[in-house]
Amino acid sequence: MTTTFRDREDAGRVLADRLAGLVGHSDVTVLGLVRGGVPVARVVAERLGVPLDVLVVRKLGLPLAPEVAFGALGPNGVRVLNETVAARLDTGEITEVQRREQAELERREQRYRAGRPPLDLTGRTAVVVDDGLATGATARAAVQVARHLGARRVVVAVPVGSQQAYEMLAAEADEVVCAERPADFGAVGTYYFDFHEVSDDEVTNALAAIG
Repeated sequence: MTTTFRDREDAGRVLADRLAGLVGHSDVTVLGLVRGGVPVARVVAERLGVPLDVLVVRKLGLPLAPEVAFGALGPNGVRVLNETVAARLDTGEITEVQRREQAELERREQRYRAGRPPLDLTGRTAVVVDDGLATGATARAAVQVARHLGARRVVVAVPVGSQQAYEMLAAEADEVVCAERPADFGAVGTYYFDFHEVSDDEVTNALAAIG
């Protein structure tokens, strides 16, 4: 039987219990993936007694198959490319996708950071939190971006995810904590009673409360 979470805060409490070994560690930063991961991450950071920040990652998807990533963009000019997939595109297509996603990344960074210093993970353990893993592509990009930002260790933590995504991320991250891995995985939202679209205000409020 699949565990269903009441809402993202409930999922955060369950996840925090799984991460209890990190309580009070001075080198840990919890990173909420914008936007759905932030309410989960807020509870995790609060319970672990560690800083909360956001990680804005934009997946670079193929124009005719956006779910297939040829790379990702992160803050501070970080760009990660999957050369094998990117080779399917011409330079103009790559440039156009990057331009569009860079504009959205900058909008979100400006909105959420609101005067906060640039994200610096040098020497830190980054705990990347999302509300679930379907394909795992965004979380995988987040792991790569966190390493580019200097993280010494990267932990991916999610309340629920597919076995396939879990295994893929286990090969990328130093550790993957996934509270539930249903054998017959559906959409992430089906594991929550309340899975409303997280607003910009919720993100900024969470950061103001704990960041």
